[in-house]
Amino acid sequence: MSDESNQGIRQDGWAQLPPMGPTPAPPLSPRPRSVPTTPSAARARTARPTTAEAAVARTVAPSPLDPGVTRDPHGVHRVLREEFPLTYDPLLRAWVLSRYADVAAALTDARFTHGHRPGDPPCAQSHVEVDEAELRSVTARTAYVLARRLVDRPQVDLVADFCHRLPAGTVAAAVGVPYRDMMRLVRGRAASALAGQCTGQISVREKALASFLANVLADRAWATTFQDAPAGRIARAWTESLRRDPPVQIAVRRTCAEVRVSGGTIPAGESVALLIGAAGRDPERFRDPDRYDPQRDDPGQLTYGGGACPAVLLAGLEAEYALRALLDTMPRLRLADGFRPERAGLITRAPRTLLVRPGG
Repeated sequence: MSDESNQGIRQDGWAQLPPMGPTPAPPLSPRPRSVPTTPSAARARTARPTTAEAAVARTVAPSPLDPGVTRDPHGVHRVLREEFPLTYDPLLRAWVLSRYADVAAALTDARFTHGHRPGDPPCAQSHVEVDEAELRSVTARTAYVLARRLVDRPQVDLVADFCHRLPAGTVAAAVGVPYRDMMRLVRGRAASALAGQCTGQISVREKALASFLANVLADRAWATTFQDAPAGRIARAWTESLRRDPPVQIAVRRTCAEVRVSGGTIPAGESVALLIGAAGRDPERFRDPDRYDPQRDDPGQLTYGGGACPAVLLAGLEAEYALRALLDTMPRLRLADGFRPERAGLITRAPRTLLVRPGG
């Protein structure tokens, strides 16, 4: 996906920022970010100082859109989780939730409207039944075809030459259209016969796959353990990557009723920004949350819902067969000398490049 997705409106309905034109502001006049600006201000205190000195020390919450945050958003996420579990952000024009419990609840709570994750209840209304065995076969075939094209190159960018191609190629093969036509259909936002609106999230799967491969290849010892690994083991590593490095960092919802959260109460009719990237690294939910642990025993992720959905199925299959195809065809695969993946983006986030040496 191009960087336009990090500037505001996304194609999918579940991770979309408000339009950049004029929008209704919360009641009353603008105030510092940490001071609620709605009639529920008394119940929505964002900072929780125990002394006057603490209140003076930090009275303004940082914003996930502040300059420089794209390079490393996790420091800002940490401050928001710990000190401002509920704050109004003028840049996002929304209330911000950053704790795992609040974000996880808001993604499925009926009091939050506008958008869904693939697999959440509304998803069932937008896709058709699919043959999992056929999808598995198509995904495996596509992944191996792409991987074999890279074997003889001295150096490869897996983002451009593999991650960008596999999701669209899988869908193209599944619906029986040439890959070049599927790329045009997807980029043109045409509906797919395979999975309704969820298949339009091909760009999200691209980014998720790039982060997954970056996480696995960061440690050569991990990569070797996945050769001939059972599907369940790869699925666990995939879930862990979605937790630590979700492709969608911010999802926006709107309340249709008053909602009580960790930091106070959000009134009805308000936009709410859910910091999925912050929630996935909440130490109240995950031990050692900044570490990628493919064998983590406390898994959990917020990018994809848990219900039946072709987008969820495809994403998991693409992760599994991408790793199998790359390691089978390039058993000595490793990161290029001196290269370390750097993730970029505010709304969606993933490595822009992933340089590897197929021959070791």
